Amino acid sequence: MLDIRLLREDPDGVRERLKTRGGDSWTLVDEVLACDEKRRAGETERQRLQGERNRISKDIGIKKKNGDDTTAIEAEVRGIGDEIKRIGEEADAADARQRELLLNIPNLPHAACPVGADETANPVVRTWGEKPVFSGFEPLDHVALGEKLGLFDFELAAKISSSGFIAFTGPGARLQRALIQFLLNLHTGQHGYREIYPPFIINRDCMIGTGQLPKFEDDMYGLEDGAFFLAPTAEVPVTNLYRDTIVKPEEFPLKLTAYTPCFRREAGSAGRESRGMIRMHQFDKVELVNIVHPDRSFEQLEILTAEAEKVLQLLGLHYRVIELCSGDLGFSSAKTYDIEVWAPGHGAYLEVSSCSNFVDYQARRMKLRYKEEDGKNQHCHTLNGSGTALPRLYVALIETYQQPDGSIRLPEALHGLFGGDRIG
Repeated sequence: MLDIRLLREDPDGVRERLKTRGGDSWTLVDEVLACDEKRRAGETERQRLQGERNRISKDIGIKKKNGDDTTAIEAEVRGIGDEIKRIGEEADAADARQRELLLNIPNLPHAACPVGADETANPVVRTWGEKPVFSGFEPLDHVALGEKLGLFDFELAAKISSSGFIAFTGPGARLQRALIQFLLNLHTGQHGYREIYPPFIINRDCMIGTGQLPKFEDDMYGLEDGAFFLAPTAEVPVTNLYRDTIVKPEEFPLKLTAYTPCFRREAGSAGRESRGMIRMHQFDKVELVNIVHPDRSFEQLEILTAEAEKVLQLLGLHYRVIELCSGDLGFSSAKTYDIEVWAPGHGAYLEVSSCSNFVDYQARRMKLRYKEEDGKNQHCHTLNGSGTALPRLYVALIETYQQPDGSIRLPEALHGLFGGDRIG
């Protein structure tokens, strides 16, 4: 949530930065300021009337002590009380409306964020490794590989649930488990993260805190009339561990990781971009969450991104890092790097991690603060990144390491966890 003081002090600047995102969120600024003015004016008038009522009430006591008739003045006090109640209700309504509007305004892009309308304007920051070369055979995509080697079954999943789900089977299930373990071991053992195993059902306040609600409610799996939701990402429960908390500065940076299944209603349109397991309603992910001092958050974003990249480096997978332009940024993000891994059977780069700095946007929504040396409470900065999402990592892995004989050679980093060096 944006700081209302920023909108008061620089409304034109806020509008201009919101316009770079596209859409019409910038048009909400005037209504926010109108609600803010009405609320503040109401609070001022309520305080004035309360003072007036207190003064008159003292006069009543004096008059009664002197034996004077106080009927008229008592009626005046009751009238003031009614007016205080009316003004208070109006101020409270303006305050509620102001908060509702602020919750629907996205974060401001970082000042250095590339300006562009969509993903076509995202610059490539760097690449790592080379695209694999296949000699003597045409690489299969992950769907064909999975069917051939018995790694997963989409029809079985649809029988149990519906389309958009997957059932891993045999060595495919073992590979999925090995990848999750590999990711958690890496981030806890080498990158200094504390592992969390959170609930997968999240209450509404937590979903609002990290920005999934109210904007994206239709994309979420809601329970009990929207009081609870299936976790769309571990970012939500893990970041909210510190909701309504004052962090000690010496705890920075707080680094937390968690594995969760993730649930999304939106699974993409039909076609090659959603073929197989590339877009699903349920998928596994290991998430990285950082809570840091504001002065260090953009430096920490570079560290976080490098930690996610390390996954692909250890697995020997070619990838590129792109920076999202203003029109492609997520709702809550100020700056984001996407890591896209090369999937040779698919013939394209697939987003496998998105690393974002939300600055104080989430912290303001969830009242996540720290105490400065002067004793004042300030909002922390929050970051998160996929470390990584499993489906596209799985796709790139089996497509990259497929062999002429139809088997899949596994990278050395997985041998012990999988219990072997190949599938098939």
